Amino acid sequence: MLGLMMKKELLIADLIQHAERNHADTEIVSRLTEGGIGRTTWAATARRARQLAQALQRLGVQAGSAVGTLAWNNARHVELYFAIPGSGAVMHTINPRLFPEQLIYIINQAQDQYIFVDLTFAPLIEKLHPHLSAPRGYVLLCDRATMPSHSAVNWLCYEELLAAENGDYAWPEFDENSASGLCFTSGTTGHPKGVLYSHRSTILHTFSVALPDSLNVSALSTLLPVVPMFHVNAWGLIYAAAMCGAKLVLPGPRLDGESLYELYESEQVTQTAGVPTIWQGLLNYLQASGKTLSSLKTLTIGGSAATEAMIAAFEDGHGIEVLHAWGMTETSPLGTANQAKRKHFELSPAQQRKLKLRQGRAVYGVQIDILDDANNPLPHDGKSVGELVARGPWIASHYSNSDTSPLRNGWFATGDVATIDPDGYMQITDRAKDLIKSGGEWISSLDLENAAMSFAGVQACAVIAAKHPKWDERPLMLIVPTQGQSIDTAKLLEHLETLVAKWWLPDSILSVTELPLGATGKINKLKLRAEYGDYLNPVQQPS
Repeated sequence: MLGLMMKKELLIADLIQHAERNHADTEIVSRLTEGGIGRTTWAATARRARQLAQALQRLGVQAGSAVGTLAWNNARHVELYFAIPGSGAVMHTINPRLFPEQLIYIINQAQDQYIFVDLTFAPLIEKLHPHLSAPRGYVLLCDRATMPSHSAVNWLCYEELLAAENGDYAWPEFDENSASGLCFTSGTTGHPKGVLYSHRSTILHTFSVALPDSLNVSALSTLLPVVPMFHVNAWGLIYAAAMCGAKLVLPGPRLDGESLYELYESEQVTQTAGVPTIWQGLLNYLQASGKTLSSLKTLTIGGSAATEAMIAAFEDGHGIEVLHAWGMTETSPLGTANQAKRKHFELSPAQQRKLKLRQGRAVYGVQIDILDDANNPLPHDGKSVGELVARGPWIASHYSNSDTSPLRNGWFATGDVATIDPDGYMQITDRAKDLIKSGGEWISSLDLENAAMSFAGVQACAVIAAKHPKWDERPLMLIVPTQGQSIDTAKLLEHLETLVAKWWLPDSILSVTELPLGATGKINKLKLRAEYGDYLNPVQQPS
């Protein structure tokens, strides 16, 4: 017997219609790429999104065709987030931090019909466009006065496109399983892989993002997503803001500590989200200026593991709760969030802090497990270590440009190595490719990095496997000292010995001025291994 409920497809356009009807005057504030601060509302955004959908139709963009965006977190990008998928096209968010060869590859793979580009990235498109096969045109996200006078690209003007339309547009209805968005992985090895989201998967993901036991977004939130809109749909926060009617504050191209601080304070932001490298920059600014944040209540850290030192700096130093979360491009991305259970408030502060180091419990809609090498499930005892796998309605089943399946016994194989405790809290112990195998035994680079980050004066740290003539691999630690300080490596080693097994201690500690970052803001260990992988090998050391 079937239930007697209405059949209504789950479509992204419903989100902006809901925000327009129920949160019309709630603000969207953004730092503009061309300078200054722009203010709009959900009602105005909905109207402009309809105008943009009309413009796409006039340009000849068909349902199912890809349309690229190369833009910062700003109000115009929000309009694209709704107009492109809402009209039936596929929004391809392009990460400008990828190498030019990778950008050419993914744009040609996606067959983007048009690409909407922030002024910052106009020179990049001018460099790429002779190598691009599909785009019929490029649109600059600005008004006529800001358009370049000379360019190798025949740019269309975004504001002129919108001004030519009246907004009298009805969002089409179609199958909720239709593709809505496309995002490519950062591609540290081989070509980037395309993850193709659907309207259904995106709406279900949005519900989960907003839950109190997840990222806890509501109409009371003033939300500043630092996580870029050009990667993994800004962790779903733009769509969650529309679903809940939250005030959105968007940082544009300025992601330094001082610029973020200005927006947090002027707009009284209550929630924010981003990767650890951004938060280290903010902490450095707060420490140097002696300032603190008056309104911020919750700071979500994802992308890579948060260290205990960073969590303590925000919570003890500024009274801001740190929410640790985990996800991937292939998981839309939210997979887990570290919200406490009632019983955890009975723990000591030190025990609560240790719990926060874990990436958290699976949000509703996601199942996670850990498997051994023979695909057998391992106990959820907080000790057994295996490859983390996930499944659910917003987890990728295939890549758009690859015949290789990412599944393992029906689960998505993440490449992360993790434990899961009896309460369901997952903790990443390392990426499988970053584990160090020394004399047949495994060493976690992540645990060593966390230990080093708890030492005063260490601003950033990376540990890699370096080749060794006797042990095959040994840990090599690279640290960035806090500006104006130097690190006594002997004392750092003494500190590490109190936190990890003695045989885990790095064979060498090198001070460097900076660590290379990949396209998503994570430390690029592939590049570090290429440069320093032979450092401990007396036969061949880098010059």
